Amino acid sequence: MHAIQLPASHALHAPPSPDDQARADLYALLARLLLAPPDTALLDALASSTPIVAQGGDPALERCWEHLTLASSVMDASAVAAEFDTLFISIGTPPVDPYGSRYIAGFMNDTPLAELRADLARLGLRRARGVGEFEDHLGALCETMRVLILGMPGSARASIEQQQHFFERHIAPWCERALDDIAAAEGANYYRLVARLGAAFLAIEAQAFEVGEQVKVGEQVNAQNNHGR
Repeated sequence: MHAIQLPASHALHAPPSPDDQARADLYALLARLLLAPPDTALLDALASSTPIVAQGGDPALERCWEHLTLASSVMDASAVAAEFDTLFISIGTPPVDPYGSRYIAGFMNDTPLAELRADLARLGLRRARGVGEFEDHLGALCETMRVLILGMPGSARASIEQQQHFFERHIAPWCERALDDIAAAEGANYYRLVARLGAAFLAIEAQAFEVGEQVKVGEQVNAQNNHGR
């Protein structure tokens, strides 16, 4: 599921490093889980995936990964789908609405979304056709970070400086609050664990950007993490 579409006029750069691949894989997983409930195949892949091993860092990410993979081994896809609907889909405003505009400005489709779209345009990105969620949905933003790290066929990867600018402007100011709300929401069982994993990972990203040591992020998420491949 792709929330972002790129023009075909860009050239691919060299393959990403293993550390960047690991970061992108975790962003991709968060995007997938925040935009739609996992199906049986994804739950099975998570249940059988290799543990993340924190190397010289905070073991929080390792613990969160372990808890999510264990839950994936016992949860039924239909139950997780029902939980997703309860949390994120309802008539009117759902219990959790993880959009940047709502958290930053208090209203949907407000100035933060316009600023995000301007930055996406400067990066040569746009919302893919047929995608229902707006670009400032946290899942869509995680997908954008994946694209910035890896590029796509016909698209160059973004520099670390571009990644940092995007993260610090459009994700860092509100993601912690949104993930806390997901974790604390009534009925959040599986998604409480998704939120905790996201919070641990994005905290590492924020710290790594701040100190300019992206390799630390890759080290903490690159434990042959192929999500069951």
